[in-house]
Amino acid sequence: MTDERRYAPATQRNRGPILDLLRGVLPPRGLVLEIASGTGEHVVHFARELPNLTFQPTDPEPSARGSIAAWIAEEKLSNIRAPLELDAARTPWPVTAADAIICVNMIHISPWDSTLGLMRGAAAILPAGAPLFLYGPFIRAGIATAPSNLDFDADLKRRNPAWGLRDLANVANVAAAAGFSAPVVTEMPANNLGVVFRRL
Repeated sequence: MTDERRYAPATQRNRGPILDLLRGVLPPRGLVLEIASGTGEHVVHFARELPNLTFQPTDPEPSARGSIAAWIAEEKLSNIRAPLELDAARTPWPVTAADAIICVNMIHISPWDSTLGLMRGAAAILPAGAPLFLYGPFIRAGIATAPSNLDFDADLKRRNPAWGLRDLANVANVAAAAGFSAPVVTEMPANNLGVVFRRL
């Protein structure tokens, strides 16, 4: 039997700090929807460490969903559901209610329409007070962008002109228009940010 599990080296480095932040952000119980689960390594780690929560991974790519399913099978966790196909930019979403949403390293590796769709979709399914958690590199006005992030941004735009680091102010404006609070921002390792919006 072929092992479909995929590995992202950065996951091993960032999953601990992300989990530490999520412990103070996520509700004690309920359903956590992950948008763009990728390899599935993050969601199985979070599900293992937060057993009172139920996790719903998603990804638009069949190969990613295969990897997620393989990780779930390997970990044998009862609080994580089978991955669903979900493209943040497209409606309707296959999940109609959640108690929290997490989205790690997606918005800079997708078209801007995906960020717009993420905010609309999250606003439609989250109750008041529920968190939308984003993680990744951002550009912030008045704060120098790390040279490594500038290089990363240039590389992303070479790969796809629709990709690239997003200005956090622009993301916050879209979130506000969709019905979210101003962001709570936490500095994270490797020049990344943890950004928490709450449904108003």
